[in-house]
Amino acid sequence: MNDVLLFAGTTEGRRIAEAFRDCPIDLFVSVATEYGETLIEPAKNIRVLHGRKNAEQIQALIEETGAKLLIDATHPYAAEVTETLKAAAQRTQTEYWRVLRASEACDGCVTVDDTASAVAYLNGTEGNVLLTVGSKELSAYTAVKDYKSRLYARVLPLKEAVEQATALGFSGAHLCAAQGPFSEEWNAAMLRAIDAKYLVTKDTGTAGGFGEKLRAAKACGVTPVVVRRPLAESGMSVEDCVKRVFRRFGVAPQKSVTILGVGTGSERMLTEAAKDAIRAADLVIGAKRVTDALEAFCKPVEHAVAADEIERIIRASTARRIVVAMSGDVGFYSGAKPLLMRISDLEPAVLPGISSIVYLAAKCKTAWDDAAIASAHGRTANVVALISRNQKLFLLTGKPDVCAILSELCEYGLSDVSVTVGENLSYPDERITRGTAAELSGRTFDPLAVLLIENPKALAAPVTHGRADEDFLRTDVPMTKSEVRAVTLSKLRLFKNAVCWDVGAGTGSVSIEMAEAAADGCVYAIEKNADACELIEQNKRRLCVSNVTVVNGAAPDALFALPAPTHVFIGGSGGNLREILEAALTKNPRARIVLNTVTAETFAEATALIRKLGLRNEEIVELNVSRARKAGAYHLMTAQNPVCIIACEGGESDA
Repeated sequence: MNDVLLFAGTTEGRRIAEAFRDCPIDLFVSVATEYGETLIEPAKNIRVLHGRKNAEQIQALIEETGAKLLIDATHPYAAEVTETLKAAAQRTQTEYWRVLRASEACDGCVTVDDTASAVAYLNGTEGNVLLTVGSKELSAYTAVKDYKSRLYARVLPLKEAVEQATALGFSGAHLCAAQGPFSEEWNAAMLRAIDAKYLVTKDTGTAGGFGEKLRAAKACGVTPVVVRRPLAESGMSVEDCVKRVFRRFGVAPQKSVTILGVGTGSERMLTEAAKDAIRAADLVIGAKRVTDALEAFCKPVEHAVAADEIERIIRASTARRIVVAMSGDVGFYSGAKPLLMRISDLEPAVLPGISSIVYLAAKCKTAWDDAAIASAHGRTANVVALISRNQKLFLLTGKPDVCAILSELCEYGLSDVSVTVGENLSYPDERITRGTAAELSGRTFDPLAVLLIENPKALAAPVTHGRADEDFLRTDVPMTKSEVRAVTLSKLRLFKNAVCWDVGAGTGSVSIEMAEAAADGCVYAIEKNADACELIEQNKRRLCVSNVTVVNGAAPDALFALPAPTHVFIGGSGGNLREILEAALTKNPRARIVLNTVTAETFAEATALIRKLGLRNEEIVELNVSRARKAGAYHLMTAQNPVCIIACEGGESDA
């Protein structure tokens, strides 16, 4: 049998017991009190024994259980117990492992060797003192001058502890019975409530809430008095202990993973299912701002955001029940998606949260099922296009932040749209601000906010190509006509996040329709004529198309600094067709290319280059368009110049 005897009574002991639940390891857990027994959840393979034991009783227990391994996870200040366990293991020739919690730095603390030294120090001071050293040593602190009025004791909520403290004269407001570890806020609240000047504690490490005590003391201007650990010990961490036990007995660890959304951030917005999962967790993983919101649960935490780092922690951890906490809802612009792909073999559970979009919609007493929804948090969002074509838009901000978005709306003639800004939603400092884009522009907002933008004048987005030529401002700059644009765009076969080059952009008519089709992508309009560039900028704002970048320069030189294109339209080559094609294919050998020409010479050059450059899937269309014009009571068809549309793409042939 794989018999292990664990002496617990600490957070470390409970974590070790939990790690072995339902494993093929028979675990006997010895705790000092009935209360300690209630903290360890029963299981078929775990038997919990309570009661303080002397040396002979410990030896008898080792022999009775037949344990092959004794794990000492007792308190770092229980020096006498540790020495007794070591001796008993040696006498019975049982393997002994010591589990230690790591010490923490205590800069700015008064450090003393023992309880007597702490008492001596306090007798040289004045002011109230919070004692967090447990009930066993309270009697020694009665030697502090005026202890009944100066000292406030915090002990475990055990009958014997409370009775002992009361008998010593600690009662009423001077006695607090509660189970830790406690959060920084809880400690700070108590220090302020008693107007403490000193905090006496032991170096109980992370699991004992030592860091939270020190931070609270610093925040309140209280001096921490730290009693050193009685033994300079060597040992192992909980994680190392659990891993070594599994290796020792050839047992595979079992773990469950839950990915949950914490909602808008406030603890009160957690679902009951999420709270239950966190309460049961042995480890919580998440971004610091997320785990900070869960501090009241007093769980061990690991900070990670990237899916690969979270996966590494999950697979390396000995924790049995792991919670990955993510902001908002796990199905809404969440890191849950890539993580689920990485840990699908662990069959994780997924619990939804309340997203900030849903929360703001409720605050505004409006529906969100009829709205466009987008995120500018770590991704690109074409806000101008979205609100130009939707009467209602919910938007998560980031980069660009709220101020940049408001400025862009005003720049594109949308200064009168209604904007609601939600900041710190669900927190005590929640702020919801309403106004037009113009009214709110110039104000300061939190970069991470939620916007509700409403535009009653929004036009429905066209589902076909071919804007009317009259939509565009024109001078004497050449423009591709609507019928030609429609066929050209069809041959380009754009997708939503395409990166497009429009070489020889003219008025920008093709650029703008490309940008509307590739709403989540971007278009670079390359034009050597400065007046034409200004015209493109005017048409961008006139038609509310923000994802077009105008590049004033001649191709191919103007192309080298641009990102690799997925699609290229060449409306004018300026005699540099080969160089333009080579520049595009160097950036992306599989780019989709469409070339329009009205001259036989350019047509001949283009078809020759397609063969020389090894382009594939060639399509050639000659487009002849006639437009009607009125002649008195009649309509006469007037032919436009014929246009050759040549489409091809790089890469290997499909043949």
